[in-house]
Amino acid sequence: MVRARVRAALRRPARAPRPARPVPLTPEEAEQRALLLRLMSLLLQYPDAELTAARPVITSTVAALPPSSAAGHLAEFTAWFTGEETEALERTYVETFDLRRRSSLYLTYYLHGDTRRRGMALLTLAQRYRAAGWDTDGGELPDHLPVVLEFAALTGPGRGEAPLRQHRRGIELIHRALTDADSPYRHVFAALTELLPPPTEADLRAVAELAAQGPPDEEVGLDPYGAGEFAPPDTFVPPGQAPPTLVPPSAPTRQEARR
Repeated sequence: MVRARVRAALRRPARAPRPARPVPLTPEEAEQRALLLRLMSLLLQYPDAELTAARPVITSTVAALPPSSAAGHLAEFTAWFTGEETEALERTYVETFDLRRRSSLYLTYYLHGDTRRRGMALLTLAQRYRAAGWDTDGGELPDHLPVVLEFAALTGPGRGEAPLRQHRRGIELIHRALTDADSPYRHVFAALTELLPPPTEADLRAVAELAAQGPPDEEVGLDPYGAGEFAPPDTFVPPGQAPPTLVPPSAPTRQEARR
């Protein structure tokens, strides 16, 4: 996945951001924003042995953040994260992100569903990373939210955060689903939404429609919505990957990743 060594990730300097905001960030603000995004990326990854062993480092890093709403949400999450057994964390993660389509972390799914357009979107996103000089190592699909967050942290709030803004509606839907389920991961998404532009009225209408009807599915020949509900708990597997001729290498299974 995105994760190199956790300590190295937390200390990695961000690239100088390109101006993309009405009020440019100061170097200190840009550094803190990159650290917030990098922490979110780590906390939304599968809690394997490496990540759980680094919980004291992550928690102390969150505690040292300057006071902000986003930092407060991350502190809420790490309070839960540090108090759980590893097996419980793994089970919660799989149940939250792997078994429920409404809270899948693959962002292009919400925009394109299981269609050929999703494959092209994945390819475009991978090309964006390469154009910025960033190699994701192919361990995950380029639309996996931890990957997108790491890119944003490295590249800055202009072109780096563009994929997050593009998928604002999908992020909003995941946040709502996690809030409805009272998932601890809702705190990470609350922190992320603090850094993004607020949803417009058009965004909110689109999210409501997406929650009711689900993404497009005309090219797969499967019924991803079952009896008409988008994401009943423990019913669906993660969204199918786009056609292999159009996407980067498939992500490894949980079992393969842990070998």
